[in-house]
Parts: sequence; C-alpha cells; structure tokens
Amino acid sequence: MAGEACIECKGLYKIFGHRVPAARKLVDKGVAKEEILKRTGCTVGVNNAEFTINNGEVFVVMGLSGSGKSTLLRCLNRLIEPSMGSVILDGEDVRQVSKERLREIRRVKYSMVFQHFGLLPHRNVTDNVGYGLEIRGVPEADRKDKVMDAIRQVGLEGYESSPVQSLSGGMQQRVGLARALATNPEILLMDEAFSALDPLIRTQMQDELLDMQAEMHKTVVFITHDLDEALKIGDRIAIMKDGVIVQIGTPEQIITLPADEYVRAFVENVDRSKVITARTIMRRPDTLALHKDGPHQAMRHMRQSGLSTVFVTDQDRKLQGYVRIDEAVGASKEGKTDLKEILVKDVNTVKPDTSIADMVADASGSSIPFAVVGDEGRFLGIVTRADLLSGIAGEGGAE
Repeated sequence: MAGEACIECKGLYKIFGHRVPAARKLVDKGVAKEEILKRTGCTVGVNNAEFTINNGEVFVVMGLSGSGKSTLLRCLNRLIEPSMGSVILDGEDVRQVSKERLREIRRVKYSMVFQHFGLLPHRNVTDNVGYGLEIRGVPEADRKDKVMDAIRQVGLEGYESSPVQSLSGGMQQRVGLARALATNPEILLMDEAFSALDPLIRTQMQDELLDMQAEMHKTVVFITHDLDEALKIGDRIAIMKDGVIVQIGTPEQIITLPADEYVRAFVENVDRSKVITARTIMRRPDTLALHKDGPHQAMRHMRQSGLSTVFVTDQDRKLQGYVRIDEAVGASKEGKTDLKEILVKDVNTVKPDTSIADMVADASGSSIPFAVVGDEGRFLGIVTRADLLSGIAGEGGAE
C-alpha cells in the first residue's frame, strides 16, 4: 500500500578490504574515510545507513563519485554483500535469507536498470525485453503479451524486431527500462540510468519516467550525481558523502533547509523557482471574510490585514472569491448589506505543490494575491508578489 514502508535499512555498513573489524572500530571513532584507508587498507563504501523507503515512492540517492551511492543500491539486493546491518524488505531481512530465497527476491521483487543498458547485443528488442521473463521460466506464449505491454509503455512500438545495436542510446535505454518493467517488479533499482544519455534525451527519459510513475506507482530507487535530476524526479532525496547519508528530505527541504555546508554548497546554484512551492512561501492572512458578511465588515477585515482585498470563504472554509476595497466602499455608501453583488469569483488559485516558476508569469499581470487551495477548494493561504520574490531570493517563506 502506498505510504507504507517497503524497504528499511538499519545500521547498514559496507567496508571493502581484509581488515573489516579494525576498520569498523575506526569508523565508530569518527575517523575519516581517507585515514581508514591509509591505516587499514579498507574502503568504507556505506557507513551506518539508516532510512526507510515507502511503497510507490521515487527515492533518489545522490552524491559525487565515490560517495557510496551505487554501493548502497547494490546492498539492497545483495549484489554487494553488506558488512553489517539489515535490509528489511516487506518485513523480511534480505541479509538473512537463503541463496534460493535471495534468487527468488531478485527475480520477483526487484528489477535493475543500468547506466550502460546491459543489453544482449545479439538479440532484438523483443528478445531483450523478454529476457527476464525467460530466465524466470515463463513460457514463450505467456511472455508475448507482457513483453508487448512493456514495449508500449516505453514508446517502442514498431521497433520490436530491430537489433538493439541499431538503436540510439536513448532508445536502448528504453529497451532496458522495458525489460525491467516486463517482469512487473515491485521495486525498480535504477543506477545512473540516464547519465550516459545526451541532455535532451535525458530530459525526455526523466519526463517519461515521471509519466509512467504517475500511472504505475512503482517503488523506485534512483541513483544519480545530478542534483537537477534528483530534484525533478525524487519524492525524497538522500545525499551521500564518503559513505554517509548526510541528509534525507523532500526536494524543497533539501533546498530550503540544508543540513550542513556540504549540502548547502550542493544546492547554492539551484533555480529555486522550480523547486520551492506555494506551500513553503504562502502566508495565512490575518483575517478572512465570510460569505454572510457585508461590505462594512469586509472593509474592517482589509484594515486589519493591511491589504486592499479580502478573500471570502463559506463556513467550511471553501473559497468563494474576493472583494476589493473600492467596491466595498461603494457598496457600503449605497447601503448594501450583501457581499454577493461585489464578489469577484475569478480568482487566481494554485495548489500547495505549485512551483514559484509556474506562478511568476500569472503574477506579473495582477496585483491580487494567489489563493492557495487544497482538497475540495478549501482555502489554505495566500501568496503575494512579495512572497514570490522572497522565495526566489532565498529569504524563506512568509511568517
């Protein structure tokens, strides 16, 4: 079920070398990775990793070369044997299972997509996509529909009989993704899957992964060294340095609340407008008008908030529209007592997860704040032009 824990790592270590116990003691003392290598000849790949990945989540692990991210990924399915700790998959510790059970987990639970495709060059597209089903022992007649569904999902219709070597890099990566999807795994492990592609093709593959995820809701563990890619596709991001996970958070949390100078340096050149959302910068107005209020009451609300407009909701806090000060003054002078006659229903509304970038263009043509609305039109707050500018400048959201 979405939102429930799928993978849970506890105290996970991977230390390469012949003096693991000695290296572990140094790790526990906080000795640096380079010093441990010098003193023991051991390399610390993963250092006390603890995290949970939820069902249906795109969990991105990122860091520079040598940070341990690919090692961590391979510990999840024991392609690399962890030195210590546990990897709990749906309540079962993968480190404790038999070799037979491990093979079954790899066949049924996981599929991997690699940076350099890992295709069989002597086979065509259909045979490559069906390879995982073939080694499972699925009869050819039963494989056909699954293979064709996977080929359609990645947009390779018409190329079923093409030799994979005749395809472009982007199309070869689609074959690799289709092969992973054909087995209908619970979890996709993607190791720098798009890093070898040209920038334009890479962007297209990112978009297609997001489109497929919106439909299929797979659990995806995605490795990358590219922060923009991580921010674009990740529900949450784990940033690694020297085998240590230094921060885990949503893209917005990583950008707005970096855990240390290392993370802060990582994110300093990010286009904040594409990451920061209305939820972060919105403010709750000091006062709101209710649909039952009159013009005089609406003016009082505007005086209290220091704004020339006031938003109007019903008793369930569902947005009805807004009233301007000029119309409220005129209606009051005319002795009107109902806001409906001066209520403007054409409101610029945004969802809490709308990015600043998506709001900027609309903001330039109106002085009226955006109304942030949640489920069923419930009013949550406002975003003014000043809030947008502050968010872009990195000065945080409104209080």
